[in-house]
Amino acid sequence: MTSMLDGCTPWPEEFVDHYWAAGHWQGNTLDTLLRGWALQYGPRTALVHGGTRLTYAQLNRRADRMAAGFRGRGLRPGMRVVVQLPNVPEFVVTAFALMRAGLVPVFCPVSHREPEVPELVRLTQAVGYVGPSTHEGFDHTAMAARIAARWPFLRRVFTYETPGTESPYGGLTTDPSNCQYAPLASLDAPPEPALPLSAGQVAFLLLSGTGGLVPRTHDDYAHQVTAAAELLSLTEEDVYLAALPVEADLALGGPGVIGTLSAGGTVVLTDGPDPAVCLPALARERVTVTTLTAGTARRWLDALPLPGAAPRLVQICGAPPERETAERIGAALNCRVQLAFGLPEGVLTLTRPDGSAPTTHGRPLSPGDQIRLVDATGAPVPDGATGELQTRGPHTIRGYYHAPDRDACSFTSPDGDLVVTGRPV
Repeated sequence: MTSMLDGCTPWPEEFVDHYWAAGHWQGNTLDTLLRGWALQYGPRTALVHGGTRLTYAQLNRRADRMAAGFRGRGLRPGMRVVVQLPNVPEFVVTAFALMRAGLVPVFCPVSHREPEVPELVRLTQAVGYVGPSTHEGFDHTAMAARIAARWPFLRRVFTYETPGTESPYGGLTTDPSNCQYAPLASLDAPPEPALPLSAGQVAFLLLSGTGGLVPRTHDDYAHQVTAAAELLSLTEEDVYLAALPVEADLALGGPGVIGTLSAGGTVVLTDGPDPAVCLPALARERVTVTTLTAGTARRWLDALPLPGAAPRLVQICGAPPERETAERIGAALNCRVQLAFGLPEGVLTLTRPDGSAPTTHGRPLSPGDQIRLVDATGAPVPDGATGELQTRGPHTIRGYYHAPDRDACSFTSPDGDLVVTGRPV
């Protein structure tokens, strides 16, 4: 159950036993959970993007056929694949398909260019890359070709094409460096028998804000998304607007996209947080929950009011908390505001419905989380002082990918509500 990728730090056995006994971990891989959601919510709408709508059954079937397509192209369990896609349904399909094939997605912001992407490919020894052919005027395919010419292990490039445009690759092509290129849509093959995957294995890698790579297991991320969905009381009637980049941890699983799917709700994907795009979608799709940065919330406020936009909850993430912005967005949209702070490492704190002070970031998500605030010498700090927050729990990593000595940090207030004043170093 504790099998991990080489270069990742496993949980000690006593913690594994405790998290299982407490019910935090239940042995479900994320792709297996999708199968269950498809059976339970099959005809319900899972994903919306513009005029595109996918039901749970369609999402699961596309993931099945794409997983078979990846395996048919020679990709094998344990291999890493960099995924650099915008907020489109193909991001979600690709993520589940890779996990279902036993591959490890490495999520990379679509805004990253060179040298960030080549370094990410080098560090993970990625054998594949999935990205747009071009996005906002940048040629991702040409960048992938340059990377493949430099790093011989990158041998599969799959390009996402905007619907309505013709792919430059009618089929599989190979360049002089022996790298193969194909449209992402060509990964469509008859489903194969499910692989025997372990929930203790790494499901995907996230980028840390400090430059490290964060390995998240199926067990720990499944616990995070379900606990966050329960905290927000998500149901089949909820509609989540993914305005922030979907690879961001809060947008992906705080509860975000995966947490919403776990509850049978609908995820609306938008091309960025621009209020000109998001506010009409908010009203048109009857969005009930979304996640914003404080800066994005202020931009939305400048564009309000909008008749018909009435979410029940808006998460505002980042540090430090802004009471005025939270109060204004709550009043403008007549909704509850939840302040949140999350790190890809698994640190996730949120205000509770019971009325945590709006100037804090609330409390740790899981009852299994343990925190300790210390000074530079490791001694406990007095109430009200700033220090290093040492944390561990069922959804907090034990080490970075090929950097097991790094720790996650934040800050806390006397009553247990957290106030983050800086990022980990």
